[in-house]
Amino acid sequence: MLAIGVDIEEISRFENKDKKFLNRIFTKKELDYCLSKKYFAQHLCARFCAKEATIKALSTIGAKKPTFREIEILKKENGAPYINILVNEYKKYDFLISFSHEKNKAIAFVVIK
Repeated sequence: MLAIGVDIEEISRFENKDKKFLNRIFTKKELDYCLSKKYFAQHLCARFCAKEATIKALSTIGAKKPTFREIEILKKENGAPYINILVNEYKKYDFLISFSHEKNKAIAFVVIK
């Protein structure tokens, strides 16, 4: 089995979001990391893209759609991103992720194998 998902978003969408929105989409660990950055909107947007790409990849294999907060995008000690799935039914999958951001946009690509 192999599944892919991709998402791209405008970073400006994440510049003025209120706490209620942020807490509905992101976990505490994600918010702590992103909001500690000078250009926090880039980091929030990239993680949002990663969550969307994960949901798209899961949908191609017929898996039930997780909530945004059930998908956590974290960094390994070496700085590489990884997907921490907080629901047991998805832990059987191996997720690979890559994301990037630049001045105006962020993008994420997820593979499930």
